[in-house]
Amino acid sequence: MEPNYAEAERYYQAQKRVKEIKDFYAHLTVYLLCNPIVIVVNIMTSPGYLYFWYSLLGWGVAIILHGLKVFRFSPFFNKDWEERKIREILEKESNKQTWK
Repeated sequence: MEPNYAEAERYYQAQKRVKEIKDFYAHLTVYLLCNPIVIVVNIMTSPGYLYFWYSLLGWGVAIILHGLKVFRFSPFFNKDWEERKIREILEKESNKQTWK
């Protein structure tokens, strides 16, 4: 009985994708748990200067970028872009070798 490498590869890719999604939700959970603490500490220690916005916005942007990557919504660096870039690099490399 021959091992089915294609099926094993599909299983590995699915397993990898589930881990990426799980890691995103862990990241989101930490964001949602930590930022209320930052807000409370900020309001209790220096209510005149609300610095918690830096944490909310900075970390929020990171969460959004992480989510876009995990859920494969990439308007700029998608698969088509990757394929074009790979072809471009391979073409440049083959042109370099022909000049030598």
